[in-house]
Amino acid sequence: MVRKKVDLLIENAAELITIKGATQRPCCRPQPRDLGIIRHGSIAINDGLIVQTGRAEELKSRFRSEEVIDATGKVVMPGFVDPHTHLVFSGSREDEFHMRVEGAAYMEILAKGGGILKTVDATRKASKEMLLGRCAKALDVMLHHGTTTVESKSGYGLSTESEVKCLEVMKQLDRSHPVDVVPTFMGAHATPLDYRDNEDEYVDLIVNEMIPKVAENGLADFCDVFCEEGVFSIAQSRRILRCGLEHGLSAKIHADEMTWLGGAELAAELQATSADHLLFTSDKGFKAMAQQRILGILLPLASFSLMTNHYANARMAIAVGVPVALGTDYNPSCWAEDQQTTIAFAYRMLRMTPSEAILATTINAAHAIDRAQSIGSLERGKKADILILGIPSHKLLGYRFGVNLVAKVIKDGQVVVDEREGNHK
Repeated sequence: MVRKKVDLLIENAAELITIKGATQRPCCRPQPRDLGIIRHGSIAINDGLIVQTGRAEELKSRFRSEEVIDATGKVVMPGFVDPHTHLVFSGSREDEFHMRVEGAAYMEILAKGGGILKTVDATRKASKEMLLGRCAKALDVMLHHGTTTVESKSGYGLSTESEVKCLEVMKQLDRSHPVDVVPTFMGAHATPLDYRDNEDEYVDLIVNEMIPKVAENGLADFCDVFCEEGVFSIAQSRRILRCGLEHGLSAKIHADEMTWLGGAELAAELQATSADHLLFTSDKGFKAMAQQRILGILLPLASFSLMTNHYANARMAIAVGVPVALGTDYNPSCWAEDQQTTIAFAYRMLRMTPSEAILATTINAAHAIDRAQSIGSLERGKKADILILGIPSHKLLGYRFGVNLVAKVIKDGQVVVDEREGNHK
């Protein structure tokens, strides 16, 4: 039998986690079998795509390559997908963090012009070049820790000009950096100081100017809104998201993070792609999301960073059939770039199982950004975005934390991170 030549073979993995069969629908009540583990597994890659997965003996008899990676004793799995970040910003807020340590509440800081509004001021003043350089460094860290696709929200511009600037930075990063960047418009992140006494006028600006311009120039895939008491009401959020939908931007919503306001129910009403945070979501809200198969993106590192001592009820969400994804919520108040740490917190604070957490950071996270047809699992025809972890079992991921478990990252079929070389190529 003539063996077919391919660009790359990864052979002899202790566990090859394929997650086969979840491309069409996200996993609602994940089981260990859903990981699709092949022991002593191999994977063939050509032209940046997966050709076949299977047992090492089978693939060795069918394929040959000049480049072979021996994954003996290691876990091979899909690259992490981070479905919720606020990647593009300037400055930092370490002083406010120490205010929180001393007892100040997040919304109290925001009401005084801090929080998001402080970052808005710094981001408006930053040039595109400054933002590109800072964001590229953050993406380097994410890639080094295994994230190969990231969603990025705007929302630190809060003016048409600055929101467009931030979204253009995302587009350029997507072209220039190995990590794929999926853009979300979030002009409704807060009301800027110049509209503080007329929030509805700012909503008019979002609806009548920002969204049409963003859509016309193809700058975003999604429209998100911070639906929260003291930020945007249910009625305002509905108006913004409906406008986004009318302009071809799928809906996302920051829901029930600080209080119950009915954001999860609104997500179900609008058939949003995802509702995120969900710390105070009601049983009714979770059931409404489950009925409409709305992804719930849970962000335990945000709760940890804000020191609220309150976390989303992942067990309730999963029990009623909400497909759960996990993200870092990387932003100036939650400076976390690592999905491995997200998994560690999902185990401990959300009581998620290894299979639930792995699926939540791969295929379900891919569904949460409408990319499951091309990433999130290791299946024929999908992009070869692959991690090789220096551990023999997936159960060590998240159990062992505080260190980077990545040995290699393959992006589009190319090795872009090699632990032996100490950085990405």
